Amino acid sequence: MTTHPLLTVLRHDGVSVVLAHSNSGLPAVLHWGADLGAPEGLDAAALDSLTGRQSPPGTLDAAWRVPVVPQEADGWAGRPGAVLTRDGGLLYPRWTVTDVALDAAHAATVTAHDEGAGLRLVTRLSVAAGGLVLLDHEIINTDPARALAVTHLEAIMPVPKSADHVTMFGGRWTREKDPTTSRMQAGSIVREARRGRPGHDAPWLTIAGRGTPRNRSGELWAVHVGWSGDVVHRVDRLTEHLTMVGGGELLRPSEVVLEPGESYRTPTSYFAWSDSGLDGLSARFHGWMRSRAEHPQSPRPVVLNTWEAVYFDHSPGKLAELARRAAELGVERFVLDDGWFPARVDDSAGLGDWVVDATRWPEGLEPLSRLVHDLGMQFGLWFEPEMVNLDSDVARSHPDWLLANPASVPSPPGLSWRNQYVLDLAHPEAFEHVHGQMDALVRRLGIDFIKWDHNRDLVEPTHQGRPGTHHQTLATYALMQRLKADHPGLEIESCSSGGARSDLGVLRHTDRVWASDSNDPVERQDIQRWTELVLPPELIGAHVGASPTHSSGRSTDLSYRLATALTGSAGFEWDLLGCTPEDLRTIAGFNELYRRLRAVLHTGVVIHSDLYDPALRARGVVSPDRSHAVWTIASVSSPRQALGERLRLEGLDPARTYRVRVCDELGPVRWGWITPPWLADGAVTATGRLLTEVGLQLPTLWPVQALVLDIEAV
Repeated sequence: MTTHPLLTVLRHDGVSVVLAHSNSGLPAVLHWGADLGAPEGLDAAALDSLTGRQSPPGTLDAAWRVPVVPQEADGWAGRPGAVLTRDGGLLYPRWTVTDVALDAAHAATVTAHDEGAGLRLVTRLSVAAGGLVLLDHEIINTDPARALAVTHLEAIMPVPKSADHVTMFGGRWTREKDPTTSRMQAGSIVREARRGRPGHDAPWLTIAGRGTPRNRSGELWAVHVGWSGDVVHRVDRLTEHLTMVGGGELLRPSEVVLEPGESYRTPTSYFAWSDSGLDGLSARFHGWMRSRAEHPQSPRPVVLNTWEAVYFDHSPGKLAELARRAAELGVERFVLDDGWFPARVDDSAGLGDWVVDATRWPEGLEPLSRLVHDLGMQFGLWFEPEMVNLDSDVARSHPDWLLANPASVPSPPGLSWRNQYVLDLAHPEAFEHVHGQMDALVRRLGIDFIKWDHNRDLVEPTHQGRPGTHHQTLATYALMQRLKADHPGLEIESCSSGGARSDLGVLRHTDRVWASDSNDPVERQDIQRWTELVLPPELIGAHVGASPTHSSGRSTDLSYRLATALTGSAGFEWDLLGCTPEDLRTIAGFNELYRRLRAVLHTGVVIHSDLYDPALRARGVVSPDRSHAVWTIASVSSPRQALGERLRLEGLDPARTYRVRVCDELGPVRWGWITPPWLADGAVTATGRLLTEVGLQLPTLWPVQALVLDIEAV
C-alpha cells in the first residue's frame, strides 16, 4: 500500500511517479523521474508547496495542475486528452474519482465517473520492471440508450520546462528509424502516422531533453506508443504549464463508436526517463522487455532466409541443397520465403491463397520440411496473411472480403500498391479462412517459425462503411495470438517490407522483428542502433547478405557484414551455394562465435560510446555480472582525424582484470596506417579501471571496416 492522503507514490527500479489527488476531477502526475524514496518518508505538504503553480482561490487562466486526461475545463489550452461525442455533440466530462486501486508498490488503477454524461474512465498507470512507465486509459459508455463516438483518447506525462530540445524519428524504406533533433517549438506539436501501420517513417520514439541527446549522459524523457496501426505522438509546450509528451492511437471519424455498455481501451503508451542519456532510455525499455513472460527464452538461432538467395525462383532441388549447405555451416533455422504458393512467379498474383503450389512443389513442402528437421534445423515459412492479390482464388471468390473503399477496387491508374490489396481480417469469415489455411500448414509441416510480412500501407481502409484500421489491427493481433495458442512454441517474426511494423504492440504477439529490407551493413549500423534504442538486440533480425548488397549496390568485406549481423539476432540472406571455400570457412567460424557469444549479446547491457569522429560507431554489450563483454567498432566513412581516439570500454568492473582479443573468426580485418601495440599483438590484458578510464587506442579504420573485441575476465 503506497497511498498518502494527498498522493499516490509508485516506484520501481530507480523511478518514481507521484500522483496528486484533488477534491474533484482526475489526478495529476506531480513527479516522474528519479526515485524519491518510500512514500512514508515523503513530505506531501512540502512536495505540494514546492511544485504548485498557485494558491487558491485561483482563476481559470491555467490549470493548477494538468490532470492525466486534460480538458479545457481544467484550464488546459493544449491538445485535449480526450475528444468524445454523442449525437454529434461534443461532451465536456466532469470527472469524479470513485476508486484508486493499488497493486504492490508500483501500479495504480484510477476509476472515475461522469454519471450525467454516461461515462466511466479507467486509467492504469504502473512503474514496471526497468523503471519503464506504462499508461493506458479505457472509456466505457454507461449511457443506457445512446452511442458514444471516440475521436481520440491519449496518454501524456509531464517533463520539466528546462527540456528544450525534442528528438523525433522518420525514415523511408531501407532507411528506417532516422532521428532528427531540434529546439522544441512553442505550442502543441503533433506527429501522425496514417498508413494503417506505423510505417518506415514512423514516429517510433519522441524524446524531450536538455540540449542534444548524448549516448551516455544527460537527462531525457521519452514516449513510445505500442500500437501497430495509425498513431499520434504529441508534445505540448505551453507557457502556462509544464511541457507534456505523449501519444495514442490515431482514430478516423466514426472509427470507434461504442454502443451502450461497450468500451474502448487505448494502446499502452510507454514512458522512459533517463539521467544517463540514450543508453539509460534503452536500459528502461530492455529491462521491461526482458521481464515479460512472452519474451523469447531459448537462444536466438542462426537463421538462413531464402529471399535474396532465390527470390521467386523456387526449385525443390536447389532449396534442398541450400538447406544441406546451411546445416553444414551451423545454421539453426531455415526459412522459405515468398514464392511457394500457386501463381507466385512474381508479385502480381497468388497472394492470399495459402496452399502449396503443386506445379513447382509436386510433392508438397513435406520433403523440404522433413529434410530441414532431419538436419537439426527449425523450419520457417513466409506468409502475408493480411494481404491479397486480385488475381487469386480468394479474391475472385470473396471480393467482399477486401478492406478498401469500393470505389478504389480495382485501383485507378497509378494508385495500385505492389499489385496487392488488404484482406479484411475483421470480417469473421475472412479471419476463419486465413486461420484455417495457416493452421493446416503449421500442423502438416511442423512449422516452427512464421515470417509474417505486411508490404503495403492501408489506403482508405473501409470496414462496414467505416474506417477499419483499428479493427484490422486488433484482428491481426487475434490471429497471431490464436495461432500461437494452437501451436505452443511457434515463433513469429514481424516484417513489414522491413521495419515498418516493429512497435511494442506487435511485439506482444511476435518474437522478432525484421529491422529493414536493407542488408547493406553500412546502412544497418544506424538502423540497428536506433531500433535497439527500444528493442533489445535479441529481437532484431540482422542478416548477412551478398556483396554487392542487393538493396544498395554497395560492396563490403565479409568481415564487416558479419560484424554488423553479430549485433542483432543473426542470420543470412544469401545464396550460400555460390560462396568460395574461404568464405564458407569464415561463415562457419562466425556461426560458432555467435553461438558462443549470444548468451552475452542477448542478455547484457548495451552501451554506445560518445565518439568525436562521426565516421565511427562503437557499441558494447556487457554481461549482467560484468565478467564478459563484446565490443564492435565500425567505420561508416573515412575518418576525420589521422590519429583516432581512445575507446573507453565502459561498464567493466574496475577491480577485475580482463583479456581483450580481436575476433579473427570474422576473417581478416584491415585498417590504415596507425596500428596500436595491443592490436599488433592481437590481444592485451589490463585492469577494468584502465580499460574504462584510459581506454584502447583505436587504429585508423578505413571505410568501411570493423573490429569485434571479445573481452573476458581472467
